[in-house]
Order: sequence, then C-alpha cells, then structure tokens
Amino acid sequence: MRIIRDFQFIDPQDRGASVAIGNFDGVHRGHQSVIDIARAASPDAPLGVMTFEPHPREYFAPDAPAFRLMSAEARASRLEKLGVEKLYQLNFNAALSSLSPEDFARKVIAEGLGLRHVVVGADFCFGKGRKGTAEDLQRFGADMGFGVTIAPLMEYSEDTVSSTAIRRALSDGRPRDAANMLGHWHRIEGEVIGGEQRGRELGYPTANMSIDGLHQPAFGVYAVLVDVLDGPFVGTYHGAASIGVRPMFDGSHPNIETFLFDFTGNLYGSTLSVGLVEYLRPEMTFDGLEGLLQQMQKDCADARDILAAL
Repeated sequence: MRIIRDFQFIDPQDRGASVAIGNFDGVHRGHQSVIDIARAASPDAPLGVMTFEPHPREYFAPDAPAFRLMSAEARASRLEKLGVEKLYQLNFNAALSSLSPEDFARKVIAEGLGLRHVVVGADFCFGKGRKGTAEDLQRFGADMGFGVTIAPLMEYSEDTVSSTAIRRALSDGRPRDAANMLGHWHRIEGEVIGGEQRGRELGYPTANMSIDGLHQPAFGVYAVLVDVLDGPFVGTYHGAASIGVRPMFDGSHPNIETFLFDFTGNLYGSTLSVGLVEYLRPEMTFDGLEGLLQQMQKDCADARDILAAL
C-alpha cells in the first residue's frame, strides 16, 4: 500500500483511484462498508482511502482529552489488510482546513489527486467550518468530473455504528459490543516499554505499553488476545491485561500491562497488538499482596476459560 501525504505533488500513478473519504478511526464496519462501495464503484481503478493526519479534532482542540481508537500506524495497517492500495493520508494544516467546500472538491479531489470516484457517509461534512455536505459533494462531482456515492449509515442495536458509539461501549466496559461494531476486537498497539517490574517480582511478568493519545477504555482487567508483531516471538497468545493507574501501587499515569499465558521470553522493544475480549473487573486495591495474588490467579483462570471458548 502506498501512502500519499500531499495532494499538490503527486505521482501520476497515484491518480485515478476510487476512494472512500473519512477519518476512519477504528476502521469499523461502517468504514468497511464505505470501502467496499468504493471498490465496487470502479472495479478497474485502484482502491483508495482519503483520511487526514492529525485528526481534525486533534488539530482544532489539541488540549482536549485523547479520543482516538487507534494510531495512524495501526489505522494504516488495518486498511492495508482490507486491500486498500492508496492511502491518501493528507496533512491536515491551516491551508487545508481553510479551503471552502468547493475549493476542497476542485483543488484536492479533482485537480490535485485526480480521483475517479469518491464514496462518503451520509453524515459527511467537509471544507472550512464543515459547511459542505455529502449532497454538495455530489453536485461538485457532477460539475468537476468525478463520481460520488453517498453510503447509508449502518445500525447496530439502537446505535448508529460510529467511532463515538464504539468509544462509549469501551468506556462502559463492553468490549464485545465494541467488537460487533468494529468487525474485529478493539486493539491497542504499541512498543513494549520498561516498567517497574512489580509483575515479575509477583510471578506475573507483564509487557507494558503506553496508551497516551488513545481513548481510554474502562480501567480494569481484561481477557485479551495478543499478537506479537515483530521480534523473535512473533505469534498469537492468550493473556490477561490490566488497563489503568495501578491504585495498589499509587500509580497516576495510565498504561496497559499484559501477562501472556504460558510464555517465556523478553519482549522489550517488540510491537504488540492487544485485543480486548472481555472485561473481567474494575481496578481494585487490596489489604496486602496475598489478596492481590489471589485475585490475579482468579483473573487469569477466568480469562483462560473465556478465551478457550472463542
């Protein structure tokens, strides 16, 4: 998959694609449907996705709480697995954000990238002040020579499938509901970093990862599926993970600590993808280490049972 970051300086081979447009945070089932429509709209054209980095919400409110479901790297990896050939990951900056809806359609879609067809969700807004609608884009496309398809919104239970609904499910400790909307387990990806090694001292060595910049799921313990993506231990493992601030040890900065079942090895520097399967319990404090160890044993036994049934 080729990643293109600038619409003004583009290789001729990257023009003429059929493209789904959006932020694609989480690459959920609604996003996947839009990509499938783009694939079907012009089967002989390269399949592309247009998205923006940083996320426009981050650009306009840099000090707001973290909300992203996945990093740009994790998003690109997921899109590549879906068969996307061209990722137009445009630099979202003052120049791009100031374009009127008509200028965005002309300068970015028609002239800059030379796209053949674009697909957007029914709630798509674009251009300065988010004043452009999906219907406006259809009108511009008819005038400027590119096709436009408006994809209907997807429903799950009483919710529209959206990144917002997925964040809400994760905040409520409902990772299976999130997975039903995503079409895959919600995953936290990152490099294993050094920790305080308390888990090792307790007989439960954990792989520690930062969750900085990401939406924080409900703090507590989860049954997880773990993919080690690089290094000498590449593979898929079962495990239990704790997300939070470690109140037993007066922690203050949230992270994720994952214990891989039946694993021996050094994962420092490796990249892990931790899929949240089941929320087991919230964070707790204990009177002493014995109570903590007993609970950890129960957590691991419960996680093993849940994962064995998948």
